[in-house]
Amino acid sequence: MEEKKRRKQIFAPRMQKKLVVLFAIVLLAFAGLSARLVFIVTENENEYQKQVLSQQAYNSVTIPFKRGDILDANGTVLATSERVYNLIVDAKVMTNNGKADKGKNEVTRQDLERYIAPTMQALDEHFDLDIDKIREHVIANASKSSWYVVQKRMSYEEVKPFKDAQAENSNIKGVWFEEEYKRIYPNGSLGCDFLGFTSRDSNGIYGLEEYYNQQLNGINGREYGYLDADLTLERTLKPAVDGYNIHSTVDMNIQRIVEKHLLAFNEKQKNTVITANGAENVGCVIMEVDSGRVLAMAGYPCFNPNDTWNTDALIGMRMVEMVTNSAGYQELHKTNTYIDQNVIDQMDDAQLELNLQNLWKNFCITGTYEPGSTIKPFTVAAALEMGAVTKHSTFECNGSLEIGGYTIKCHNRDDGVLGLETAVAKSCNVAMMKIAQIVGAEDFCKYQQNFNFGLKTNIDLAGEARTVNLIYTADDMGPTDLATNSFGQNFNVSMVQMITGFCSLINGGYYYEPHMVDKITNASGVVIENREPRVLKQTISESTSELIRQYCNAVVEYGTGKTARPAGYRIGGKTGTAETIDEKTNKRHPDEYVVSFMGYAPADNPEIAIYVVVDRPNAPKQDDAKFATYLVRDILAEVLPYMNIYPTEADAVQTATPTPAPEPTQTPAPVL
Repeated sequence: MEEKKRRKQIFAPRMQKKLVVLFAIVLLAFAGLSARLVFIVTENENEYQKQVLSQQAYNSVTIPFKRGDILDANGTVLATSERVYNLIVDAKVMTNNGKADKGKNEVTRQDLERYIAPTMQALDEHFDLDIDKIREHVIANASKSSWYVVQKRMSYEEVKPFKDAQAENSNIKGVWFEEEYKRIYPNGSLGCDFLGFTSRDSNGIYGLEEYYNQQLNGINGREYGYLDADLTLERTLKPAVDGYNIHSTVDMNIQRIVEKHLLAFNEKQKNTVITANGAENVGCVIMEVDSGRVLAMAGYPCFNPNDTWNTDALIGMRMVEMVTNSAGYQELHKTNTYIDQNVIDQMDDAQLELNLQNLWKNFCITGTYEPGSTIKPFTVAAALEMGAVTKHSTFECNGSLEIGGYTIKCHNRDDGVLGLETAVAKSCNVAMMKIAQIVGAEDFCKYQQNFNFGLKTNIDLAGEARTVNLIYTADDMGPTDLATNSFGQNFNVSMVQMITGFCSLINGGYYYEPHMVDKITNASGVVIENREPRVLKQTISESTSELIRQYCNAVVEYGTGKTARPAGYRIGGKTGTAETIDEKTNKRHPDEYVVSFMGYAPADNPEIAIYVVVDRPNAPKQDDAKFATYLVRDILAEVLPYMNIYPTEADAVQTATPTPAPEPTQTPAPVL
């Protein structure tokens, strides 16, 4: 009983009074707070509304820049950017006309009848869409703003009818179009090797697109919303800055002629011996002799930069794979498999991408190979320049020469005594080896570097190959290496290295930096930068250059390059035939060759140089320089008249010229 009594007296009368007072104070505080809130709402509503609204983000919209155009030397557009539209659906805007109805969690019949039905009908009329899927999305997301990208990259012509319908019917809600740009190449595959292409986010990949990516790209703009003193939503615009335009040196009329003949060569030669392209690679570069301006650059196989992941262009190519070498590094190797549709179907994504990357590369600047006899004018020029030989020097050829324990044969049989002109015209290996012995390894390597072999030319294209590890130095060049280098074996070059150095041989010795772009302009056409021809050095004297032209003219007049001459024109040049090395055995392949012709026109006053390389033609007998000389002849027959270079030989009919035997195969050079 006592315990129960004590429990009842826990809250004494005094404490109970205090609790009542505290409760009354809390009620008064709540009443005061409520009164204050009423005062704020009634007296200071606008002021506080501004403060709250000013902290919210209002329709900050990105305005995309337009990537600059790439044009040819005549102003023809090669690459441009076209405005496209992404179709966006916003469920909340569609169901409640953009008003935030509190507590609304489901779609009413009014929504269905007033907004959703006419919007879906308009979408169905103007686009090929899954309307049921869109309607389900809208109903499921009615209470929240939800971007739903329905269709991407449509043209203005595709979206205009819907926009017109939207303007006429105010109940078509919650649909808008996000703008962006799509890169397009109006000429399809024409010029793909030097152009490259872009990714979806406007970053250049390969070619001019990658090299000049910073200049071609602009700066995005933005549209902002803000509240003025009357709580009206105002907008301010920061416009986008478009990218610069790139004006190329390439003449697309010349480019088109070149690509037409490369395609014709492939159509003629493909599937001849194996079911594959007409050759593993075919490349052609045409360059102005006295400026380094590239007028055309093309290779086969090619691709369409508008559809870079199209696998049709892979068919006929040799499949490549990534392997680990003895040093533990990853290297790209060619397999013995030639790609057809069945091979493509069996590739995984990584293999497919690897082979597409191989397709996208520009053979004219990334491919390396042994140049063969096209190097012989360089060998003779170096010897003349340093005084090791004179224009009166003679050399005896007995068909072979013993060097470093190897018997290295000449393709000619017992030519007897040859002067420099005849040695070049008949492409005598023995004469070249004897010249190289007189020059010596140190000076020979010095002149190789002087002509930029082993170094990049710094042409303004992404991906130029480095060949520093593919040539000898004086310290590691033995007698046999020196001998084989003299006629173009046992070291590698690229096409752009060869033609740039060759121009210096025939233009008086002036080595111009090769370039693909003449000027850069802004979107208004104002010139931002001019790229003038740059002479980097003088490789040989003008007197030596004059002799080299004389010797190269003889190659076409009575030597190995007769079949390169287009009817009515005198040209000069040099043929080349080089063995290839098997990647797996590291030994010379007995049946596979790279054949080439490097020339210029006109013969007496060269204006342009042309270089054609055919890498392993699809033929029973590959060591035939005519695969290259016929291409040069056919290309020049169209290019020279186009350039207003007129025929000088009225009686020069190509069919009347005796067809010489193909340049004989070089004797296998040992791989050391």
